[in-house]
Amino acid sequence: MPPPSLPWDCRVEGHSHSVAYVGLDAFSVPMQRPGGGRCESRMLYTATLYTPSKGQHHYLVGFDLDGLAGQLRRAAVALGLGAADQLIAITDAGNGIEAALRRHFWEDLLCILDWYHASQHVHGCAAALYPEEPARQASWAEQAKGLLYEQGGVALGGYLRGLAVPAEASAADELRKLINYLAENEHRTDYPEYRSHGWDLGSGPTEAACKVVGSRLKQSGMRWVAEGAAEVAPLRALYQSGPAAWDAFWALAA
Repeated sequence: MPPPSLPWDCRVEGHSHSVAYVGLDAFSVPMQRPGGGRCESRMLYTATLYTPSKGQHHYLVGFDLDGLAGQLRRAAVALGLGAADQLIAITDAGNGIEAALRRHFWEDLLCILDWYHASQHVHGCAAALYPEEPARQASWAEQAKGLLYEQGGVALGGYLRGLAVPAEASAADELRKLINYLAENEHRTDYPEYRSHGWDLGSGPTEAACKVVGSRLKQSGMRWVAEGAAEVAPLRALYQSGPAAWDAFWALAA
């Protein structure tokens, strides 16, 4: 794609630096065999590039994770996002996503774990620790999230490792899972540092991209063969990227 007619505005309000964001996630697409027979759904990866204000964005989709990460890098270059002081990937902990982005961008690409995804894990652990006590669940989760927000994943992990192991096996297992989850994502959970720069913590724009593309592919009764979904989904992503991207597509096609 050619560069946009107007440069993307990557300024961060209240700060002197600029940043651009990349997101990558997946959703399931209902599939069918040739002839109409049912088969298992397939995961369609959806990527987005966007600005701090969310005023500019570009969507890309594909069934192949590695191929889509490569397209994402080329789109970032074409859109001039290399001029931003910082490029940040905000994702959940989906298998292979971070590795694919780092292969196609650079090894030390800054990756932030989606705050809301991390929070869901905290609430899941709270529910296991206090299954019959909703008030204690809420209190424990808010305390843990407060520590995560103010001091980061390393601090919360240290706090959790200092707790007594619950007598109930299921609660002990959930606590262990949360500790391991934080340990695996330590490099993506320095939320106090991210907030000090005015950076986003949530992957809402990427989830929105999945919804707007998914709404075209997951209407009532719809099922797809892979070839059909692979043609329609990119058109939907292109259309939702806005007039500038659509015009650029037709300029190249002419």
